[in-house]
Amino acid sequence: MATRTDTRAPAPQASDSHDLIRVHGARVNNLKDVSVEIPKRRLTVFTGVSGSGKSSLVFSTIAAESQRMINETYSAFVQGFMPTLARPEVDVLEGLTTAIIVDQQRLGADPRSTVGTVTDANAMLRILFSRLGEPHIGPPGAYAFNVPSVRASGAITVERGNKKTVKATFDRTGGMCPRCEGRGTVSDIDLTQLYDDSKSLSEGAFTIPGWKSDSQWTVQVYAQSGFVDPDKPIRRYTRKELQDFLYGEPVKVKVNGVNLTYEGLIPKIQKSFLSKDKEAMQPHIRAFVERAVTFTTCPECEGTRLSEGARSSKIDRVSIADACAMQISDLAAWVRGLDEPSVAPLLTALGGTLDSFVEIGLGYLSLDRPSGTLSGGEAQRVKMIRHLGSSLTDVTYVFDEPTIGLHPHDIQRMNGLLLRLRDKGNTVLVVEHKPETIVIADHIVDLGPGAGTAGGTVCFEGTVEGLRAGDTVTGRHFDDRAAVKKTVREPTGVLEIRGAHTHNLRDVDVDVPLGVLTVVTGVAGSGKSSLVHGSIPPGENVVSVDQGAIRGSRRSNPATYTGLLDPIRKAVAKANDVKPALFSANSEGACPGCNGAGVVYSDLAMMAGVASTCDECEGKRFQSAVLEYRFAGRDISEVLAMSVAEAEEFFGTGEGRIPAAHRVLGRLSDVGLGYLSLGQPLTTLSGGERQRLKLATHMAEKGGVYVLDEPTAGLHLADVQQLLGLLDRIVDSGTSVVVVEHHQAVMAHADWIIDLGPGAGHDGGRIVFEGTPADLVAGRATLTGEHLAAYVGA
Repeated sequence: MATRTDTRAPAPQASDSHDLIRVHGARVNNLKDVSVEIPKRRLTVFTGVSGSGKSSLVFSTIAAESQRMINETYSAFVQGFMPTLARPEVDVLEGLTTAIIVDQQRLGADPRSTVGTVTDANAMLRILFSRLGEPHIGPPGAYAFNVPSVRASGAITVERGNKKTVKATFDRTGGMCPRCEGRGTVSDIDLTQLYDDSKSLSEGAFTIPGWKSDSQWTVQVYAQSGFVDPDKPIRRYTRKELQDFLYGEPVKVKVNGVNLTYEGLIPKIQKSFLSKDKEAMQPHIRAFVERAVTFTTCPECEGTRLSEGARSSKIDRVSIADACAMQISDLAAWVRGLDEPSVAPLLTALGGTLDSFVEIGLGYLSLDRPSGTLSGGEAQRVKMIRHLGSSLTDVTYVFDEPTIGLHPHDIQRMNGLLLRLRDKGNTVLVVEHKPETIVIADHIVDLGPGAGTAGGTVCFEGTVEGLRAGDTVTGRHFDDRAAVKKTVREPTGVLEIRGAHTHNLRDVDVDVPLGVLTVVTGVAGSGKSSLVHGSIPPGENVVSVDQGAIRGSRRSNPATYTGLLDPIRKAVAKANDVKPALFSANSEGACPGCNGAGVVYSDLAMMAGVASTCDECEGKRFQSAVLEYRFAGRDISEVLAMSVAEAEEFFGTGEGRIPAAHRVLGRLSDVGLGYLSLGQPLTTLSGGERQRLKLATHMAEKGGVYVLDEPTAGLHLADVQQLLGLLDRIVDSGTSVVVVEHHQAVMAHADWIIDLGPGAGHDGGRIVFEGTPADLVAGRATLTGEHLAAYVGA
């Protein structure tokens, strides 16, 4: 190796001066000309109340522009196949590096999507079994539950000189179970929920949501197909008519001069409803599917999704189905125990991926776990796995609250991972509320001072010590600690859970007290959600608010999502003696220039699309004629521009009084969303705002028991106190509240704690403590007890 003789310090290079990411004049969403300088190769945490503009700055400005500029390096042909990203509204962005975004977006919830398929672990396992499995059944595809077996033979013509080859056969072995088509469950449809057989099609026999006999194209296809008599009650169909009606093969028919496809009702329902994830459906559609369809484990593959051949091929008496069903920490140990030099590189790569699961705190999962059942925090950590062993440096990693869903015990491990990514020479940007993670930051950017229009400015930049000493909302609440309740409520009854065995629960017997605030806690993967969502008996008047994302387009807003707009539209229509549909931007009242969107989108192929305010309605979304109708001195666009707090006052008294609207607005204020404007698109809401919006809508449901899944997700330290006050009001009104939660402030405020553990996966699934928070702190017998005692300073 050459030795260096020149000992002088190297001359400074111009390239060394680019050690900052500079943002000047950012105006995305609620940002007000924000300018910040973020140090590279450091851990920067962005804090601020929910809705203050953290995600707008980090994700919608810095990360979005980095991704857009990377996309522009590809050829125009390739860009045509990629999503087009508009340039964020910002004056200057300098010093950007490649951004890798690890957000909380749920993983695809397709029925065939599992933890193994989204992390490439399944792909490596399939190769392993195709090399070592006995008996050998074929290539990797033979072990894939997404690949069906295909056989074909016939005549083909191949032109080669004067010869013609006219015989061919094709055979591909797939691993898909033919009965359930790789889903693991089979469905049985209750025909009485699809139609009323005492009626004819023309009389509106269908009881399927959205199928109206007078105008719906789908219904017209059946009525005018010629296969059945539309005027005859369904119960009087002949055997052939019923066969065609229920199971008919797809065939082209002409309806009102239009060529359409007719197929039997059962395959139609399977394609339009059962091929979609149930959790992604609208509530009324999901309710219909739950009524009409029963899902049972496939009897042929026993829920493994795999064909008999794939299950018969084994390595050391373990099939690929057994391997995928193992807890990942156990599977990693099994892979390490295989000594096969012929596949050594594959075993190393597979072992590394599985070890990453364990390292990141997900060793309790199994590869056959459906990806749609992962919580937001679990989904985010699964996405982190592919980056842990990466050799890339000088990359910007962007995380969205990586501690969500983590017990205080697990947060230290996550902090270690963030610091490790930084120490490899990367820039790490984290949006976070938890003090345990904020405290490890090299640099802090605090946005606020409030939320929505009251936020969007930088209140503080600097170190943790500076934040503590500063007079910002985050600084003032940084060292807040909730005290353990001295007196707790007395239960009015109990909800009995007996022999719970969902997922990793081990025949758990527990009494959940009613009439009090109960917190179910424990390390990630200990069985909390399995106990609460899988074991609380349905029909007990239970209202469940989970972490599932709110689904809505840019046309959806808080007013439409909560049902607030319905009574307002009716009141305005009644006051002006016109139809309510005129006051919907998605119906008759929509501006013809922008179809009620308020903006006009110009698609420029592979170039970034341009959105410009509609000239005709000036962004108000309604026809000018509609805006002439007024209610209590305001038109419908002015109503939608009001904040929740302003609207609550407007619709509460005087000539604008609408009691139904006022009740909804009261619930939105209760959950701390008084600053939101009624017409703000749902797509611009932060994660914490969406969770609270969902809670507000569920508060309208009359339930004896509310089950909340981590309601502090996305909440600032200052907002947690307001949430505790809301939970107290709900309990004091006579409703029982059960909360799955890791936040120590909520634990300290509880009347009763149920702690699961002691570990995750097969090391958990047991009740390790039941009692009051004071008893948990005094005993310190569990991990939760230790961390709660440290939190309250006991």
